[in-house]
Amino acid sequence: MSRPDQPVDVAIIGAGPAGLTAAYLLTKAGHSVTVIEKDPVHVGGISRTVEHKGFRFDIGGHRFFSKSKEVVDLWNEILPHDFIDRPRMSRIYYEGKFYSYPLRAFEALRNLGLFRSAMCMLSYAQAKLFPIKEVKSFEDWVVNQFGRKLYSIFFKTYTEKVWGMPCDTMSADWAAQRIKGLSLGAAVLDGLKRSLGLNKKPNDGMGTKTLLEHFRYPRLGPGMMWDAARDQVVAGGNQVLMGHGLKRLSLDQVTDRWTLEATDEAGETLSISAAHVISSAPMRELAGRLHPAPATLGNALSLNYRDFLTVALMIRSEDLFPDNWIYIHDPRVQVGRVQNFRSWSPEMVPDPDIACVGLEYFCFEGDGLWASSDEDLIKLATSEMELMGLVKGEQVVGGAVVRQEKAYPVYDETYAQNVAVMRAELEEKYPTLHLVGRNGMHRYNNQDHAMMTAMLTVRNIVSGTRVYDIWGVNEDAEYHEAGHDGALTEGERAALESERAVPMAVRA
Repeated sequence: MSRPDQPVDVAIIGAGPAGLTAAYLLTKAGHSVTVIEKDPVHVGGISRTVEHKGFRFDIGGHRFFSKSKEVVDLWNEILPHDFIDRPRMSRIYYEGKFYSYPLRAFEALRNLGLFRSAMCMLSYAQAKLFPIKEVKSFEDWVVNQFGRKLYSIFFKTYTEKVWGMPCDTMSADWAAQRIKGLSLGAAVLDGLKRSLGLNKKPNDGMGTKTLLEHFRYPRLGPGMMWDAARDQVVAGGNQVLMGHGLKRLSLDQVTDRWTLEATDEAGETLSISAAHVISSAPMRELAGRLHPAPATLGNALSLNYRDFLTVALMIRSEDLFPDNWIYIHDPRVQVGRVQNFRSWSPEMVPDPDIACVGLEYFCFEGDGLWASSDEDLIKLATSEMELMGLVKGEQVVGGAVVRQEKAYPVYDETYAQNVAVMRAELEEKYPTLHLVGRNGMHRYNNQDHAMMTAMLTVRNIVSGTRVYDIWGVNEDAEYHEAGHDGALTEGERAALESERAVPMAVRA
């Protein structure tokens, strides 16, 4: 084992948005910090940017949107000069036709046809008159909200591609978190306004929630943000150790200090002593490396994750379509979503004659898709793009594959209980161990939610007590980008801050 590093105030596991937000703010506050990141090259987690022959890929698509003024201000502080404003456009591909997303009423009626549209409305009416009383699954929740016909068209296929499990076995929490507050009536009204050109603002002043039509984005991709955060942490005298994975974490009951052991790619182990540990590592991995093993290890090992891979295709064409991304609801193909990187930022694609798109395939680590060779995956992506009529095979001039493990914590029937019992044990035994971020808390948080958990954790550490309950972040389970972005006037910000639940101080 190599000589232990200098003791630090805080050791941080993972250099994603949550980990680097914590490191950046602790560095500003004058604390000593060491961050370990198992990726040898990239920081940012799934909010990173990969480069291949000058083409840049966003792993999953990350708009910089938040209703939190603090988060937006932090983005501006870390990356003050490199945001660009981009138009938001996305569509749904279903049975060979494209549907604007959010839906445009007349377009959807035309594409679905009069008979099927009528069936959708009858199905919706039936769901409202005779709802499922005991709502347990994603399917139950969505059918109650939209009717079984619309559920089968616009929810079932895509959701099962993403999660790799039937909708009737998926927790209703998932639907509540992602779709809550969006009703069919509001969607139809909004669609009519869009179809008639009457909906020009993200919020119509009447309280109707709509989807943002513009968003900000770093000109070279989201990795630009987290590269800058890392650089400022290092410039502040702290460390970000790349290519170092967590091996073991233990607490000395006498000194009340943590010993974190991390192993690099060569197999060498580094030992770090810290007063606090912030972990954005998957809960399952953290539990397996805690010593002694927690009593709830079995619960942690039962937590599941969904992985995915991106196949980037370089296509000889000025551009293929204006969308930032297209949701693929077609059961004939395996691809779930197609990104158009030039629509995210023109600087992502260096050649004006070559378009670059990313096909996202959702899978489990080790399954047939994951284990396929890069060559076979590029062939599959090319054939599926051709089948959908988006390109001709001879237009494809190159490709690359990026695999992302543990991209999504799975909300199955047992996850909530497993997370709750593990959280209870760790909070009781280890008050100086802090779980943050998407995988650290096993919650499908967005980038801004993950950052907020880190921001509040830093406040707890600096104050010396758990003033804030970080599990209250996103507790209202409201998502779907409703309302304005945080980068607005003071009056607009004040109005929006009343919409979003903010964690309150824990009462004694």
